[in-house]
Amino acid sequence: VKVKIPFGNKYLDAIFSVPEKKSRYGVILTHGAGGDMNFPHLVSLAAYLASHGVLCLRFTCKGLNIAYRTKAFKTVVEYLKLSDDYKLLGVFLAGRSMGSRAAASVIRHLSQEDDDDFIQGLVCLSYPLHRPKLQSKLRDEDLLFIRCPVLFVSGSADEMCEKQLLEGVASKMKAPKKIHWIDKANHGMAVKGRTTDDVMEEINAQVFSWLRENIELEHR
Repeated sequence: VKVKIPFGNKYLDAIFSVPEKKSRYGVILTHGAGGDMNFPHLVSLAAYLASHGVLCLRFTCKGLNIAYRTKAFKTVVEYLKLSDDYKLLGVFLAGRSMGSRAAASVIRHLSQEDDDDFIQGLVCLSYPLHRPKLQSKLRDEDLLFIRCPVLFVSGSADEMCEKQLLEGVASKMKAPKKIHWIDKANHGMAVKGRTTDDVMEEINAQVFSWLRENIELEHR
């Protein structure tokens, strides 16, 4: 289902992937610095989640300014929260690369503003912890403030997220967290000798099983 979400004096293009049965939980998903919501990895994950009963709303926000991207993501969260068509109990924020930074930033901002439990967790695909070859400046400030569960799916050969550095940040985080390493994958999740579909199957299954665990925890 295509929708246009009002954002300032513009609109954000978005697409709902709707499961057959009514979903109580959803995922909001966005892209990295390049591309848009039709980036193949996002399309694949959205379809997988919907086919397993989880509503997925993915959106496009062009713009390389993290504050702007964060503002757009927040607008989409509010839109879904107030939606009469999909009355959800909670939502997980997810993004690829820069999109995951924006998602983390939104969660940090919202947790300082209100105490409702609408946001259930964060999924970071290829979180860009540092610029290539610039490991001394880590983009970890938002992660250290977050309290909700966090899943990282990263390539072990990601040039923007050195393995030991992410594990070090995770050990300092207050939130319950899990890291799933895609062996030998780079920042774009490409692995020599593996097809994109094969890698995506691994990522999609990991994300879904983590979501399911965290939704079940809420209802025990």
